[in-house]
Amino acid sequence: MKLVPLGDRVVLKQVVAEETTKSGIVLPGAAKEKPQQAEVIAVGPGGVVDGKEVTMQVKVGDIVIYSKYAGTEVKLDNEELIVVRQNDILAIVE
Repeated sequence: MKLVPLGDRVVLKQVVAEETTKSGIVLPGAAKEKPQQAEVIAVGPGGVVDGKEVTMQVKVGDIVIYSKYAGTEVKLDNEELIVVRQNDILAIVE
């Protein structure tokens, strides 16, 4: 099954969080914070959204940082995805 976003929406797949801290401390599952870094899986067409012309600035394969409480979580084919608006994406990691 394929998820195709509409308008200025982007489908993200979270990047796996590290299991240990820089000092070597192993974090149990409950102590890990939800990562805010994700890979772009699909991008909407942009166009006119809420009366404004929107040009999509991200592309499939980009690694991005997004707002902490942004988007809607979706489970598709046993894979957890997040659908966010482009303005909820804060930066592209290069």
